[in-house]
Amino acid sequence: MVDVQGTVTDGFEPVRDAFAENFARRGERGAAVTVYRDGLKVADLWAGTKDADADGGGEPWRHGTAQIVRSATKGVAAAVLLLLHQRGQVDLDAPVGTYWPEFKAAGKERVLVRHLLAHRAGLPVLDTPLTPAEAIDGVSGPRALAAQAPAWEPGTDHGYHAQTYSWLLGELVPRVTGRSLGRWVAEEISGPLGLDLWIGLPDAERHRVGRIADIEPPAAGLRVRPKASVTDAYRDPDSLTRRAFGAISPAADENDPAYRAAELPASAGIATADALARFYASLIGPLDGGRRLFAPATLTLARTEESAGPDRVLVVNTRFGLGYMLHGPASPLLAPGSFGHPGRGGSLAFADPESGVAFGYVTNGMQKNVTADPRAQALVRAVARSLAG
Repeated sequence: MVDVQGTVTDGFEPVRDAFAENFARRGERGAAVTVYRDGLKVADLWAGTKDADADGGGEPWRHGTAQIVRSATKGVAAAVLLLLHQRGQVDLDAPVGTYWPEFKAAGKERVLVRHLLAHRAGLPVLDTPLTPAEAIDGVSGPRALAAQAPAWEPGTDHGYHAQTYSWLLGELVPRVTGRSLGRWVAEEISGPLGLDLWIGLPDAERHRVGRIADIEPPAAGLRVRPKASVTDAYRDPDSLTRRAFGAISPAADENDPAYRAAELPASAGIATADALARFYASLIGPLDGGRRLFAPATLTLARTEESAGPDRVLVVNTRFGLGYMLHGPASPLLAPGSFGHPGRGGSLAFADPESGVAFGYVTNGMQKNVTADPRAQALVRAVARSLAG
C-alpha cells in the first residue's frame, strides 16, 4: 500500500481514495494531484517515488516534486498569447506574418494568430523532421516552419499540432514582446503567482524534477483500446499522425537536462501539480482573494469552440478553443464548460468556471494514451463526486 501524503478538505475525501487506488490498481509509480475551488486549495496529495524507473526504491516523491508535463504545457503557452491579446499587443485575427514576416512564404499569408491556437494552421508536420539538437536550438524549428507549406488550406480544418506548436508560439511571442516565451511565463505568470512552473528549467531547479519512464497498465482490463483507424494512423509512417508526433526524430530523451532546459512550449514544460492547478485557478477567478489573469472576455475566448469534429492528426473527434482542449469524448474534463489540456501519457490540467474548480495532475509513469489517461480520469470523476456531495 502506498503512503499517500497531503491533505483534503471535508467533502473531497473521494479524491484521496481515487488517488490511492491509482497506485493499487492503475500502475501509478509517482504522482501528485491538486484541486482548487473558488481560488482556495481543497486537495493536495502526493505519493510514490520521484523517479519512475526507481523500481520501488529511490527518493520518495515530496511536496514540491516537479515533473515534465508534456502537452499540458500548451495550456500555459496559450495563456501567453491570450494575455498579450488582452493587453492589446496581439490581434488574434491578424496574419501571423504581421509579426513574423518570414512566415508568409509557401502559401501561409492568410494564416491567422487564432489559427495557431486552434490547430487550424495546417502545419502539424515538417517535410524534414528536426534532430533533438535542432529542436532545442531556438532557430531550426521556426526556420523550418517559415519555409513549410501547409498540409491543408489554413483555417478550413483542424489537426493537432503536437510538436510544431512549440516553434510557432515560441517564435511569435519574442517577435511581439522581445522576450522568449519561457521568460515571459517566468516574469508575468510564474513569478507573480508563485508557481513552480517553467518552460525552460533553470539549472537551480533541476534537483527537484523526477525521471519519467514509459509504463504499462498492470492488467489487460485497464488498457485503453483505440479504434482500428487510430491504431493504423500511428503505424503508418506516412500518416499525418506519425509525422506530427515524429517532427523530432529520433525522439528526444525527455530526461536529458538539455531538453528540459529548452523552451519547448508544446511539450517540455516542468511543473508541480499545485502549480498547474493554481495557474488554472488564476484564469477563472481571484486566487487566494487576490489577482486573476484572464479578464471575463479573455476567459470566454479561451473556451469558445474554434475547432470541432474529426481531427486530421489524432483521428478522433476533438474540440478546441483558443489554445485549450474543451470537454468532449476524446478529452473528458469535469463538465461541458471545462477547458484545459492533457499531456500525452498522463498529466492533465484544466479549469471549470461554473463550479470554480481548477485541477492539476502530474505523474512520472507515462502510459500509452494521448488525451484521456485512466488515472487522471479516475481523479476527475472523484472531483465530480465530491462536488455532488
